[in-house]
Amino acid sequence: MKVACVGGGPAGLYLSILLKLRDPSHEITVHERNPEGSTYGWGVTYWRGLLDRLHLHDPESARALDENSVCWSDGIAHIGDRTARHTGDQGFGIGRHRLLEILAARARSLGVRLAYDDEITADRLPDADLVVAADGVRSALRTRHADHFGTEVTAGRNSYIWLGTTKVFDAFTFAFVETDHGWIWCYGYGYSAGHSTCVVECAPETWTGLGLDRADEAGGLALLEKLFAGVLDGHPLIGRSASDAGAPWLTFRTLTNRTWYRDNLVLVGDAAHTTHYSIGAGTTLALEDAIALADALREQPDLPRALARYERERKAALLSAQSAARHSAQWYENLPRYINLPPDRMFALLGQRHSPLLPYVPPQLYYRLDRAAGQLEALRRFKRWLGPKVARALASRG
Repeated sequence: MKVACVGGGPAGLYLSILLKLRDPSHEITVHERNPEGSTYGWGVTYWRGLLDRLHLHDPESARALDENSVCWSDGIAHIGDRTARHTGDQGFGIGRHRLLEILAARARSLGVRLAYDDEITADRLPDADLVVAADGVRSALRTRHADHFGTEVTAGRNSYIWLGTTKVFDAFTFAFVETDHGWIWCYGYGYSAGHSTCVVECAPETWTGLGLDRADEAGGLALLEKLFAGVLDGHPLIGRSASDAGAPWLTFRTLTNRTWYRDNLVLVGDAAHTTHYSIGAGTTLALEDAIALADALREQPDLPRALARYERERKAALLSAQSAARHSAQWYENLPRYINLPPDRMFALLGQRHSPLLPYVPPQLYYRLDRAAGQLEALRRFKRWLGPKVARALASRG
């Protein structure tokens, strides 16, 4: 099969790797409009479950990913002058640039052709049996047939900006700062020995009240460094290079599609769906799309049926992530509802922000109910552990 992956991000590169591993006779080209190594972005996050799945599908690239990632298991929240900390699931961070280097090197080693500085437009599709639109949220290939795909985009309320910093966070760090114009907050996580990602978010009235809508990049970064001095420890915030026209403030756009394929054209990653950045799932979902599409193509030789299977399976798998992302975004948009709770309770509900019940239950009551349910579950686990031991002890006496 001749395959053209349009877009050299994680989804397109990993799909090319999997297809080559499963059938080396496939002729695969990854077309990337930008020069090699020019990707913008700081670090991306993922969790242990994804790393385990990658080890199953391609141990070589998974080992390289593991070796080049940093990990953490603690979360810390600074809420004004108050602090809360907890230990949770193991998380990982890796620089986006390094992730793409690893995947590109692996793809090349398997015989995938990587074509950089090669922009594919909707009017000039490659001659291939399968064309994979892995060209991101603004996908030109999807946009050309938006009516067919049933594309819908919903804009969020809050303003946000992706930045880097030389402050290396040893935990997934939240900082909430109160200003005369409302609260502003950041989430930071390390992704290398010398850098972290720092995402700053606030309500639109806070954004305009602080003058961030009017400030140039240098002025905006200086103000943010002052506001978050308590967690940055004197380290700078870093925006895009001047040639990239600076780091923009955005409002998150949730994108969905009614269908994910048209003839031999199929959508993957952000071209097919987006989920709010606050759940840290974008890269994971893109790689899982690639895995599911490769599986469908291997197990179903008829292309239309394979694409239908891929769409059906991934839409079903995405339901929980999309729900979690929607409620997570709403939690931050309704921050005043939670911000004045005691720090440990506020942080606990921050961890529960994916719950569809939380917006409808008074926060203090929800916290108490959640604690009671957790204690009950802990008791159940203890009984499941203790029961066999007691049974063995009684049996030995008899």
